[in-house]
Amino acid sequence: MARPAEAHPAGHSAHSAGAGWLRPAVFGAMDGLVSNVALISGFAGGAAGRPAVILAGLAGLASGAFSMATGEYTSVRSQNEAMRAQIEVERRELELYPQAEAAELAAYFQGQGVDAQTAASVARQLGKRPDSALRAHVGTELGLNLDELPSPIGAAGASFCAFAVGAVIPVAPYLLGFSSFGLAAMLAGLALFLLGAVVSRFTERSFAYSGARQLLLGLVAASATYGIGVLVNASMG
Repeated sequence: MARPAEAHPAGHSAHSAGAGWLRPAVFGAMDGLVSNVALISGFAGGAAGRPAVILAGLAGLASGAFSMATGEYTSVRSQNEAMRAQIEVERRELELYPQAEAAELAAYFQGQGVDAQTAASVARQLGKRPDSALRAHVGTELGLNLDELPSPIGAAGASFCAFAVGAVIPVAPYLLGFSSFGLAAMLAGLALFLLGAVVSRFTERSFAYSGARQLLLGLVAASATYGIGVLVNASMG
């Protein structure tokens, strides 16, 4: 069976693997922060009072977090189902065509630098243990580990929490009794810069460049909704 093109991403490295949990957490928090600061900006532009801003901010936090969690759960669950279907295909092929599968596995080992005799011997030994043979084929052909399929519930929970952490930042000053949008905007701006700077861990960009870029994008989003709030307030006033 031919190896799928997506089995082993070319850029995979220990660095990317070690940051596997950090990347979705950072981008989830970024989503929550940008969406909620933009939402609150619209209410501030419309001259809404503190209670209305708090209600909008908490509603945006809850709706966005649940939406992110639901989407992540569905995505990971569907991905797992697709992976299990591929694993079952490999299991059936091992049962129906054991010699061809052993030859395929031996060829893989040879491609990794193992001499032909040793590769064939290892493939034959693995073939005597169906579970070991399945793990080897799934690992080499699909790039999967049978023991490490992601948890849909875990992914949903992490997505929910990451989004909520980001979304609570711009509404925090209002929850603490302040009514100044300026304070909320400054806090959100600082968080945007810091989260953007963390993104530099996954790119070749500098700390300052990534932080400034994310701050600028957040400013554009917040300015747009603030302007909409001003226009709506003026038209209704």
